[in-house]
Order: sequence, then structure tokens, then C-alpha cells
Amino acid sequence: MEFYEVIKTRRSVRSYRPDAIPKDVLERVLNAARIAPSAGNRQPWKFIVVTDEGLRKELVPACNGQTFVAEAPVIIAGVAAFKTHYDEATYLSTMFRVVDVSIALDHLTLAARAEGLGTCWIGAFSGEAVKKVLSIPDDVQVVALTPLGYPAGKGFAETGSRKPLEEIICHEKFA
Repeated sequence: MEFYEVIKTRRSVRSYRPDAIPKDVLERVLNAARIAPSAGNRQPWKFIVVTDEGLRKELVPACNGQTFVAEAPVIIAGVAAFKTHYDEATYLSTMFRVVDVSIALDHLTLAARAEGLGTCWIGAFSGEAVKKVLSIPDDVQVVALTPLGYPAGKGFAETGSRKPLEEIICHEKFA
């Protein structure tokens, strides 16, 4: 699939078929996250791949009751490790970790779309509840989760509800 078509047709999928994801497809999607850029190439991330149906269902209450999350055969939690070479006392070190994981998750969602898989960035969740379900240590921050699976229903189409370019671009100075 052509790259710009991937970008134009990536959308938040909230209904999934139960079909398993072939191992090679899942590995390609995960590899897209692995090779994402990060500040200082520190790669402060881990991705927890949840395939167990019981654990997926346990994550629903942690994700504010969004039941579609557990419909997908896989849920991926992107987490930021706090044990890095950053100066732990600086604000930017925390921000960079979250940005780095977000970049990697974006790579993952685009790779998923190229493979015909749907995702949905889950930002509405209880970090503490997700940590409990997935045995995540206190010094690790949950950045986001995404279900991963084949879309049920209409699938993919270009998103029409975006601001025009001239509304979001400034040249030389903020305007």
C-alpha cells in the first residue's frame, strides 16, 4: 500500500473481527515500533502484547469501560521506562520519554494500517489499573494502549473531518 494512502485512511477502529493475526504480520507491526526514532536513541519503551482473552477483558474496566478494546485479538500497551540515561530531575526527560513512546506507537498504528489491521489510540484509561492488570512496575509509565485486529464493518476510508491546511500552517512566525 502506498504510504500516503496509509496515512489518509488510518482511522480509529472500534469494532474488530476475532480473527487471529498471523505471527509474521504481528512481528512486522511490532518491528515498526522498534525502529522508531527516539531522543538520543535511548528507546525508553516496552510494548506489552496482550493476547490472553482473560487479560484483555480485565483491561476493559481499566480503559474506562470501552468494551471494544477486548474485541480485538491483541491489545498493545506502550510504556515508558524511567530507568534511562536521562537526567531524571529534568522536566524534559519525562516529556521525551512520553513523546518517544508516542512516536513508536504512531509507527505501529501506521504499519498496522498498511497490513490491513485496525487500531485505536486509547488514552482514556487508569494507569494504575492497567499497571495492576499487566504487572507493570511503579517506575514505568503507561503512555497509551491500542487494540490491534482486523476491522469489522466498513473498514477504512479517508477521514473527512480535518481542518484545511491553511488553518494549521503558519509561515515564518506564529499567526
